[in-house]
Amino acid sequence: MTLTPSPTYNQTYIWLISLTAALGGFLFGYDWVVIGGAKPFYEPYFGITSVEDQGWGTSSALVGCMVGAGLCIWISDRLGRKRLLIFSGFLFSLSALGTALAETFWAFNLYRIVGGVAMGIALNLSPLYISELAPSDKRGRLVTINQLLIMFGVLLAQLVNWQISLLDTQLSDQAGFDEIAQSWNGQAGWRWMFGAELIPAALFFVLMFFVPESTRWLVKNNQLDEAKKILTKIGGSQYAESSIQETRSTLSGGDLGQVNLKELFQKNILKLLAIGVFLAFLQQWSGINVVIYYAADIFQAAGYNLKQMMLNIVVVGGVMVLSVFVTLATVDRFGRKRILLVCLAAMTFLYAGIGYSFFAEVGGSLVVVLVLANVMFYSISLAPLLWVLLSEIFPNKVRGAAISVGALAHWVGNFTLTYFFPAIKENLGWANNFWLYGAICAFGFLVIWVVLPETKGKSLEELEKELGG
Repeated sequence: MTLTPSPTYNQTYIWLISLTAALGGFLFGYDWVVIGGAKPFYEPYFGITSVEDQGWGTSSALVGCMVGAGLCIWISDRLGRKRLLIFSGFLFSLSALGTALAETFWAFNLYRIVGGVAMGIALNLSPLYISELAPSDKRGRLVTINQLLIMFGVLLAQLVNWQISLLDTQLSDQAGFDEIAQSWNGQAGWRWMFGAELIPAALFFVLMFFVPESTRWLVKNNQLDEAKKILTKIGGSQYAESSIQETRSTLSGGDLGQVNLKELFQKNILKLLAIGVFLAFLQQWSGINVVIYYAADIFQAAGYNLKQMMLNIVVVGGVMVLSVFVTLATVDRFGRKRILLVCLAAMTFLYAGIGYSFFAEVGGSLVVVLVLANVMFYSISLAPLLWVLLSEIFPNKVRGAAISVGALAHWVGNFTLTYFFPAIKENLGWANNFWLYGAICAFGFLVIWVVLPETKGKSLEELEKELGG
């Protein structure tokens, strides 16, 4: 029996493509988190005191995220991944500039929504694009690179917020609402926090013109010569031929470039969509976005002053970045399901501890340690693996639209959690709030244990056949 030799991959080319696409994740991470550090300063500037306005200011971008994800359902399989990622780079740039220059709360939220559209597109299509170009034995690691850059974006936003807040040497740690409103941070500092994103956003916009289109999208659209050229550059001519044949074997006849959305309602696809939607809601309602968006409030409630609070937020970002390196080292070795189960179990117990800390009014360093441990387990598991799994479980024919449905569910979960959190916290209190998230993580553990398939080490076409796509 003649064994087919393993292809020799062009590692430099694969990594350059992946890192360029993952800049979309970087921008998402920055835009996602910058609001948390700017919150103590833009709220006094705009005179925001009601919980409704506080929730809207924090969550308005998520309305745009839902629009961006919904847009991808309709056109990502028609226009391709590359053009929409270029468009998202333009929107990120426009949002950074517009939010920084906003003079009214209405304009502020308008540009946050514009940035949200970009976030919805980038978080949807960056991991999809990488997964469709990556060799199967490297896919988990390469898609996780997108999550790593998300976390770098998170960390950079927190560092920028912290350093800018320190520039205002006249603002005391115990400054009140009106004093903050009249300070440099309250008038201008928060604007620089948002405006700093313009540099990486413009870079992403330009660089995306120089990467190829997704090869699986090209095959779907019968652009075989272009697909073969790209795949040959990735792994040689034999790899190109086998990849094209494998992809075409999973596609039915007709207009392959057009997706009939009715196909999403086929029984086998609905089963996979249900898994994807559940994972998307679990990632959001596991409570981590409360830690991200409302970190300032959590650490303030734990007894920290303004400067200590901003530093603690930076430490949270550092833990998120370091944690993703654990995922990079383990995702293609131990698999997706095992990592999720271990980390969800840990998060369940950690939330119980955080809730007890607030219940017993312990506060201080114990809360910080428990929050950081919780962030670590989340960043190893739910944060990156949702997007790895969404990019793997759906059939070639409907992958773009199906992932967009999962992404839309992600943003609906994100918005509902973020918008209603101030009211939930007022009614439940900090302790019950964290215990609720612990119960959600425990429920997620049980569901994943029962229904989630393992996907590591298999080509997208193999998974399609195994999962009945």
